Amino acid sequence: MFINNIHIFWFVGIGLLGLVVGKFIGLMNQNLPEHKEILDIETIKEYMKNSNANYALMIITSVIYIALLRVIGMEDIIELLQFLILTPMLISAFCIDYKLQIIPNRLTITMLEVGIAFSFFRGINNLNIAVEMWLGMIVGATIFLVLTFLGNLVFKKKTMGFGDVKLMGTLGLFFGWRNIIAISILSFFIAAIFSIMLIIKCKVKKQEVNEFIPFGPFIVLAAFVVMFIPLNIWIRLIFTVFTFGRYNI
Repeated sequence: MFINNIHIFWFVGIGLLGLVVGKFIGLMNQNLPEHKEILDIETIKEYMKNSNANYALMIITSVIYIALLRVIGMEDIIELLQFLILTPMLISAFCIDYKLQIIPNRLTITMLEVGIAFSFFRGINNLNIAVEMWLGMIVGATIFLVLTFLGNLVFKKKTMGFGDVKLMGTLGLFFGWRNIIAISILSFFIAAIFSIMLIIKCKVKKQEVNEFIPFGPFIVLAAFVVMFIPLNIWIRLIFTVFTFGRYNI
C-alpha cells in the first residue's frame, strides 16, 4: 500500500521514530535548563527506563514526523532530514520558554550548528540555496533585534528577550529569508490572537492579565505553519482575512 508513492512501511516507521524522539524531548526539557548532560548514553538509558512517558509530547512528535513525510516526501531527503532534526528542538524550545520564559543557549547553539551543517551540505549542490539560508539567518536576527530595541525604547522595559532574536536568526538557516519574514509576521499574528483571547478570558474571570508572555512559543507555532503550508497559500489567507474577503491575490 502506497501513500503519495511512499510505502506505508515508511509512515509506520517514522511514526514509531517520532514516539521515541517525543520521549527524548522530555529529557531535553528536564536537563537543558539545568545545564545537565543529555547526549550521554547512560543518562539516556536511565531516563528512558525510569521516567514517566509524556504521551502528549510523544504523540505530537509522531504526528509531525508523519506529516513531514507526507508533505515533503522522499524526493528531497535532505530537507526532510533537516526538519526531522529541527522538530524536537523546536518543541523543546516551546515547552521550556512557555514554562520558564527562557530559551537555553545550548539549545539555540545546537540548532545553529545543525543549520550551518545543512546549509553547507545543500550549498554543494546549489549555491543559491545556501545563500538563501544564510540571508535568512541575517534577516531573521535583524528583524527581531530591531523590534527588541524599539520595544525597549518605546515602553521603557523589556518587551522581548534576546533568546527570541537568537532563535529567529537560527531558524533563518533552515527556512531562508523569504520564509523567515513569513514566520516573523505570522508569529505576531498568532500572538495577537492569543493575547485577545487571554484578555477576554481574564475580563470574564475578573483576573489581572500577566504582564509578560513568552514570545518563543509563537515563533515555534509560526515555524510549523510555514513548514507545512506553502508561503503563497498562507499569505493569500492572511490577506483575505484582513480585507474581509474583498480582495484576493
